[in-house]
Amino acid sequence: MTISNDAPSRRSLIAGAALGGLGLTLPMAPAIASERFRWRLVTSWPKGAPGPGTTADRLAAAITALSQGRLTVEVYGAGELVPAFEVFDAVAAGTAQMGHSASFFWSGKMAAAPFFTAVPFGLTPEAHNAWITYGGGQALWDELYDGFGIKPFLAGNSGFQMGGWYNREIDGLDDFKGLKIRMPGLGGEVVRRLGATPVSLPPGEIHGALRGGVIDAAEFLGPWSDSALGLNQAARFYYWPGFHEPNGSAECLVNREALETLPKDLRQLVNIVCAAENQRGLSEAEWFNALTLSKIEQDQSVALRRFPPKVLNAARETATEVLTEVAAKNDIAGRIYESYDAARTAAIGWGRVSRHALLEAQLNGA
Repeated sequence: MTISNDAPSRRSLIAGAALGGLGLTLPMAPAIASERFRWRLVTSWPKGAPGPGTTADRLAAAITALSQGRLTVEVYGAGELVPAFEVFDAVAAGTAQMGHSASFFWSGKMAAAPFFTAVPFGLTPEAHNAWITYGGGQALWDELYDGFGIKPFLAGNSGFQMGGWYNREIDGLDDFKGLKIRMPGLGGEVVRRLGATPVSLPPGEIHGALRGGVIDAAEFLGPWSDSALGLNQAARFYYWPGFHEPNGSAECLVNREALETLPKDLRQLVNIVCAAENQRGLSEAEWFNALTLSKIEQDQSVALRRFPPKVLNAARETATEVLTEVAAKNDIAGRIYESYDAARTAAIGWGRVSRHALLEAQLNGA
């Protein structure tokens, strides 16, 4: 008996089983390989950076393996092909067929873009996924990016964020005045109105800027990814909660023309791999953030601090003002805000009798 070279490999079968465990169905590859495609995937992250960088690597590896090489994806870290903040433009122009980044980097192009990563005091990771998948978020996201020829997918999540690393204590609102802090998105606008100066820096430049005194504070993600960037060696005070980004959705950007050129099964494969990686990335972040925080708590050089209630209250009030102003920018922004706010209201109501109630009982007893 002759065995076809196109028979599924053991690696493909294992990967398919893993996807099936997530409730996903892997499209069957054709018996005879057809046209082959080579895609470039550009990212906003340092190559292989724990968290979003490894997510991008896994996306490329899974698509390449499960397509049996019919769609080969090569990853380029930030700056290797295009700068970190030019990922969106590169995918729109077709310089790269795929990108992996975060939507709040594109607020200069689309005021409502940050809603698809995180907004201050907004949806938690699970609630954000639910909004995108079942609450109409995906259709609005597609509409927002359609004019640029880009199809967005959820593809990884860094989970809850920390409040950031500061080189001085924040005892009240006065301590924000004149503070230069790396904070993108709508969170940056909130702290600006509290008196700080938000600075936009690619992840790979945060450590040097913080350690060198170019900035006074910086947020990135959670303990795991923050430590991987060495931020725990650049500032002493580590604040929580991350009110500015209660969620950390990453996005896979795909050039729509390139996507539509693919056969149907490969288009499905891209969708499936992104969905699987979205779940895996969140699980990974939850696990390693917990382990890393335990180590940080034992590090005498780091001082964990909670933002004072007056700071959180002022930030929440300011966030409401910022979001309302974004919603008034144009029709699409208003519809995104309305949909998002409805999802947030429902999630808070459900969380009050479920997640929040349980966590309170865990911490304080019944």
